[in-house]
Amino acid sequence: MNAETRIEANVAVKTGTIYGVGLGPGAQDLMSVRADRLVRGARHLAYFRKAGRPGQARRIVEGMLHADVAEFAMEYPVTTEISLADPRYNACLSEFYAACTEHLGTLARRGEDVVVLCEGDPFFYGSFMHLHARLSGVVPVEIVPGITGMSGAWTASGAPITWGDDVLTVLMATLPEADLARRIADTDALVVMKIGRNLAKLRRAVAAAGREHEAWLVEHAAMAEQRITPLVEAEAVTPYFSILLIHGKGRRP
Repeated sequence: MNAETRIEANVAVKTGTIYGVGLGPGAQDLMSVRADRLVRGARHLAYFRKAGRPGQARRIVEGMLHADVAEFAMEYPVTTEISLADPRYNACLSEFYAACTEHLGTLARRGEDVVVLCEGDPFFYGSFMHLHARLSGVVPVEIVPGITGMSGAWTASGAPITWGDDVLTVLMATLPEADLARRIADTDALVVMKIGRNLAKLRRAVAAAGREHEAWLVEHAAMAEQRITPLVEAEAVTPYFSILLIHGKGRRP
């Protein structure tokens, strides 16, 4: 080993940072300045997607990426094919997140920064949280917050979601029907996410709470395909990017 090689071997490699970057609800011009800068400068880019699909997060940043960026598509091994109650569901996803974590951690230990694209906000019902829980304390991780999908949805509706002392409740349509009805009846303003195949159940729960004429469906908020429909008129809903809203009517001057 010559002197030059020995010097290089003794140089410590600075650990890279994993950035969870919130892209907002779907439009490039709704991204933060920091998110825009990181995405455009990224040399390593990671994002989640369903197998066989380009991925919504990747679609949002189309045309923004550096010419020599290395992309890592993290393809879910399962989405709706297995019931959430099936033990195989958690086991399959746990193995998947562990593999993604190992890949990203290896890049960071080599000194590479990695930008992980996140729809909406990374800490709001996003897949990145599962990586953060595994990477935090192992390699540097930084979060860039983004506008949530629900914020994009109520903005698209053209009316404030809350007034005065209104209580806002955020629910997942995957909850049992009785739980949905109880919580819908017990709140002033409402956001329901993860509707997809649960539309019929959600419609019954909203009706049981006596609020079907207050409810709106917003699909693809802030995107070109944006659509807003009263719940009572909706016959179907897009599997992804659909949110139900009930606006608060609280105290105001």
